[in-house]
Amino acid sequence: MTRPGKVNKVVLAYSGGLDTSVILRWLQETYRCEVVTFTADLGQGEEVAPARKKAEMMGAKQIFVEDLREEFVRDFVFPMFRANALYEGVYLLGTSIARPLIAKRQIEIARETMADAVAHGATGKGNDQVRFELTYYALEPGIKVIAPWREWELTSRTTLIDFAEKHQIPIAKDKRGEAPFSVDANLLHSSSEGKVLEDPWHEPDEMVYQRTIAPEAAPDKATYVEVEFEKGDAVAIDGKRMSPATLLTRLNELGKANGIGRVDLVENRFVGMKSRGVYETPGGTILHAAHRAIESLTLDRGAAHLKDEIMPRYAELIYYGFWYSPEREMLQALIDKSQEHVEGTVRLKLYKGNVIVAGRKSPKSLYSLRHVTFEEDAGAYDQRDAEGFIKLNALRLRLAKMGRG
Repeated sequence: MTRPGKVNKVVLAYSGGLDTSVILRWLQETYRCEVVTFTADLGQGEEVAPARKKAEMMGAKQIFVEDLREEFVRDFVFPMFRANALYEGVYLLGTSIARPLIAKRQIEIARETMADAVAHGATGKGNDQVRFELTYYALEPGIKVIAPWREWELTSRTTLIDFAEKHQIPIAKDKRGEAPFSVDANLLHSSSEGKVLEDPWHEPDEMVYQRTIAPEAAPDKATYVEVEFEKGDAVAIDGKRMSPATLLTRLNELGKANGIGRVDLVENRFVGMKSRGVYETPGGTILHAAHRAIESLTLDRGAAHLKDEIMPRYAELIYYGFWYSPEREMLQALIDKSQEHVEGTVRLKLYKGNVIVAGRKSPKSLYSLRHVTFEEDAGAYDQRDAEGFIKLNALRLRLAKMGRG
């Protein structure tokens, strides 16, 4: 193997699992460089502290383990939810939105530690390699990027384990066998893909689900919850104000208990192939329904319809990894402008996998009972005006018909 270009120090996105532990040692041997590890706590539900101990054992001298949950929800999840973003009409983008934060922090650490390279553990077939690297280059154009899965000859789980054993890298007992599917998780969602899930005809086994109980097992009695919004962001649940991460955690608990947020999706990856993913987004599913409900009261028709028109493009940009692109930032400015008066409270009924809007109110409501009532409206709306309105809108239709005989 030809020795790669000279690297002095590399910042590795490090989970402490088999893949990234092998990558750490491989980087040390292949590039003969110092490896700085970065482990982010995004609410994945696993203890991240052991990653520090493992990195120390493997010779890493600079180790970063950081709790980014509040930043994740405040600066990435909430802005995305202001847009009601859904990729291909279904996916709430739980994995997609986490990658730019991890990559951003890697670049910041690279600057702090004077590193000249960054590395990630994403494979050469998926979307994550694109998301990581587009962020790297957007924030630090001259950075060197190392993607081991596109370089090395360790092409199977067996070869990874052999490498780990040869280099005395500890391996969890469950890693010695073939994992039935892969899992990625954070505070917004969990994602399961591969292996037993690759055939889209077969229903996922219940063991696949990490964050929700089955709707059939959910309580027979509905749970009511009230979500309060200010400028498009959720700020309180049942009258209690909470930080962004605390609020999403509470919605996750409510969603889990009521079997909410399961999605089985065949999606189009950016790299060109289709893949099947099983996603669980319990709190996000509740938040999405609540946000649309409060917007229904507070957004003007033109603004609401324009948001719905641009949403697929915005969601696609996030899915593809263009969080730090000029066009995403332009769309975000438009979206945030639309949220200036999106405030109020939504009451939701959670029942066996369903999120049902039970009520909504807002001090900035555009809903006028005086204008929509079927009772006497005291002259608020003259129904005779509708005749001219209809004829004006029908004019082009009438002319087209007359012109064609």
